[in-house]
Amino acid sequence: MREVTVATVQMRPKLGEAEENLVKMSETVAKIASQQKVDLIVFPELITSGYELGVRFTELAQRVPGPTINLLAQRANEYGVYIAFGMVTKEKVESVLYNSAVLVGPDGELLDVYNKIHLRGEERMAFREGYKLPVIPTEIGNIGLTIGYDLAFPEVSRSLALDGAEVICVLGNWEATNIDEWKTYLRARAYENSVFVVGANRVGEDVTLTFGGESMIVGPRGHIHATLASESDEKTGAPLEGFAVSRIDLDEVRKYREEFQFIQNRQPAVYKTLVRKY
Repeated sequence: MREVTVATVQMRPKLGEAEENLVKMSETVAKIASQQKVDLIVFPELITSGYELGVRFTELAQRVPGPTINLLAQRANEYGVYIAFGMVTKEKVESVLYNSAVLVGPDGELLDVYNKIHLRGEERMAFREGYKLPVIPTEIGNIGLTIGYDLAFPEVSRSLALDGAEVICVLGNWEATNIDEWKTYLRARAYENSVFVVGANRVGEDVTLTFGGESMIVGPRGHIHATLASESDEKTGAPLEGFAVSRIDLDEVRKYREEFQFIQNRQPAVYKTLVRKY
C-alpha cells in the first residue's frame, strides 16, 4: 500500500490583503499539521490575493520564486509537508501576469509552477494563458496541478493522467451559483481517469461574486473520501471555512486502471477533432 494523507482547505481570503492571507494560511498549515501527520495540503486559487482585483493584480504579482513562495516553502519545511496554493505571478516583463498554482515541498524547495491555461471572463483581461501541464514527481506520488475553469475541460485531467499523475489538485474559485458543476466535474475527472482528485474551493465574497466551497477529496472510483459540503452557516446556509483530511492509497490508481481499462482502451486515432481549433 502507498498510503498518503491529504488535506483540502476551504478558506476566505481578504481581497487585496496578501499579508493577512499569508498569516491565515500559515496558521491553517500549523493547525492541520498539529492534529495529524499530513503529506499534502491544497489551498484554493488566488488564495493570497482574492479574485476580483482587476488592475490591482499588478500590485500583488510576484516573480517566481519570490517572498510568498519562500515563506510557504519555509512552512512546508517546518511541518514536513507538500503545499499547493494559488497566487498571481509575473514575468520579468512587469505587464505579463499569470494565474498560477505553486507546489512547494518538505525540503523547503519550489517544485513547480503551473500557469492557468483556460481563462474565463475578466481573467482574460488580467492574465496571460499558460501552455504547459506539468506532472510533478514527488516522494508521495506524481502530482498534477489545475486551476478552476480548467476543470471543465476533460482534456486537461486526461493529459495529466497520461503523463503519470496519480493525484490531481484542483485549486478553485468556483461560484456558489454553479456549485453543482464543481461537484460533478470533480467526480467525473476522478472516474474517467482512475485518479485521485483533491478539490480546494474558496468561500466568501469579493466584490460581485460569491463562492461556493464544497471542497472535497475524491477517489479513482468517484468515492468522496472527505468533504466540506456540510460546513455551512446555520442561519444563512453560506459555506464556512475549514479543512478536510483523508488517508488515501495511491495503489488504487493502478488497480482501477487495470480493472476498468479507461486509459488502455482509448482509440486516439479516432479523436483527431479534439485537437482541431474551433
